Order: sequence, then C-alpha cells, then structure tokens
Amino acid sequence: MLFTTFKQITAGEWLELYKLKICRVLYIINSKLYIMTWLLLVTSLPTQNATVRMRAWRALKSCGAAVLRDGVYVLPETASGRSILETIGADVREGGGMAHVLCSVGSEDAQFVTLFDRAQDYAALLGQVEVAHRALSAEAPLDVLKRIRKLRKAFASLIEIDFFPGEAQHQVDAALQELELTANQALTPDEPHAIKGTIPLLFVKDYQGRTWATRRRPWVDRLACAWLIRRFIDPQGVFLWLESPTHCPADALGFDFDGATFTHIDARVSFEVLLASFGLNQSALKRIGVLVHYLDVGGVQPSEASGVECVLAGLRDSIADDDQLVIAASGLFDGLLTTFNNEIQKP
Repeated sequence: MLFTTFKQITAGEWLELYKLKICRVLYIINSKLYIMTWLLLVTSLPTQNATVRMRAWRALKSCGAAVLRDGVYVLPETASGRSILETIGADVREGGGMAHVLCSVGSEDAQFVTLFDRAQDYAALLGQVEVAHRALSAEAPLDVLKRIRKLRKAFASLIEIDFFPGEAQHQVDAALQELELTANQALTPDEPHAIKGTIPLLFVKDYQGRTWATRRRPWVDRLACAWLIRRFIDPQGVFLWLESPTHCPADALGFDFDGATFTHIDARVSFEVLLASFGLNQSALKRIGVLVHYLDVGGVQPSEASGVECVLAGLRDSIADDDQLVIAASGLFDGLLTTFNNEIQKP
C-alpha cells in the first residue's frame, strides 16, 4: 500500500466526514486513522492539436492514471503524482485545451482502487517470463540473460504504477528471480550456493603474496573479485584458474565456488563478501557491489547493468587467456570506480 496517498485524521474528524457522507472508507495503519485522498485531472483536450493530445495520453498512461470517465483521470495523491498531473495540465492549457487538477476525499475509495488493478499486466509479464524460461534450452544463456534484463526493466516500470501491490507482484518477482538464477547457473554451471554465516573482519596485511584460486573462464562475480583482490587486497597475488573446484590446492585462497574461503554468504555474492571481510566500505565500491550482485544473481537493476554486461561479454568472448581477461576487465572496473567516486564528490 502506498502510504503517501493517505491522510492521517482523528476519530472526531472521521465521524464528521462520515456524517457529511464525504468519506466512508477508513484505513487503520499502526493504530492510527487514515483516509485516502485522490487527485483528479479534469480536462478537455484540444481538438485541433493532435501532438498535445498524444503527449497527454502517453504521459497519463506512463504515470498509471486511471480513466474515471471521459476527460477525467484519477491517481492516488502523492507529491510526484500531483507534479505529473499539473505538468500535463499546463501542457494541455498551453496547447489550447482546458485542464484542472483537483483533490478529492470521497466515498468512492473502494471503487477507485479497483481501477488500479494491475493483475492483467502482471499476468502478461509472467507469460513472457515463462517463454524466456522455455528458451533456455534453445538459446545461449547470455542471450536469455539479456532478455531477462528487459523483463526486469518492464517489471520495475510496472511496480512504479502499482499503487496497491498484491500477490501478483510477488509472484512475478519470484518467477523472475528463479529465471535469473537458472540462466546464471546455465552460464556458469559451478555457480556457488549461498551459505548462512557471519563474515569475520580480516586484515589486508595478513593476505599478501598469496595464491587466489577460482573457476576458469571467469564471469562477472569472479572478474570483479579478481580486480578487487589485485587493486585493494593483494597487489602481488597470483591467480590460479581451476578446471574444477576440487582441484584447488590446500594452500590457495579459493573464491566464488562451493567450499571456497570466500564465497556467497546469505544474500551476498562473493564480491560483496570480500568487501565485508576486509572492511572495504567506500561508497563507490559498494555501488559496484550492487551492480555485480545484480549481474550475478539478479535483483534490482542498476542503470549501468546492461552496458557493463555487454562489455564484459564481449571481452570474455574475445580473450581466451583468463589472466589477460582479468587485466582487460579491470580497466572497466577502474573506470566505474572513478565515475562513481566523481559522482559522490559532486556538490
């Protein structure tokens, strides 16, 4: 439920509104009384200006406004919703039409809520997820991952206009997570399974000049780990690329495979575990961690994800030597670190 669409009231105020037949629906949240308020855009679009009409229709659809009747659109009251409707209204008036934004506290709350039922939208998206799942056996896993990124973007856009989320949203999210996990496992079959546990704080000085071992043909998490190790933990360390995790020498520090010294713990991927293990708390590194997490196991999609994934995929396809692949990928991660640090330092 989008709490910013509610206005807190006292019991006395509720009783007066009820008597006046202004409001019949009451919400109780954390033992406080709330009523829902709505924004209405009442408009008459200019008949001679098709550009303004089309722009208004697209903007109303994009923000999730429901059609109450011809020329009347409704949204739950939020600061962003008011700003959007006022912008649309101003554009309509400048184009020769009529538009007014009104606030309503009415007795039609339950009726209005049904106008924002997104079940059909989620059902259509779920169908696309199932199609992508079936395609895993026929298409390259990386191609399916690209399709998943588009589905995630569509899901995020739908969430933004799902003012009254329910089980359908959770169902699609779970299906997407399962698809992401299956696709990543197909791309990297030995992907580690997360374990439960605490992450002890370690000291960089105790991990110098070591051998770091992981599975050969590294993908996002392992590439990012290798960059982090060489850049912030053990600059003189060497990497050993394993045909199988079972070939890991006893004196090597394994990462990103089941049973490794550094691997997935709880909700963290191996890169995030390394950050926590060595107290690397810089904001820019954490932001790279969010990016690596998404590309490795899915979740919330950062804006840079598609571009980074595309570049890393190209490097992996064109560079056969894993040490050279790490060197090339490190340039990308260095660039991300600089960009993120510069953004943090901007006033």
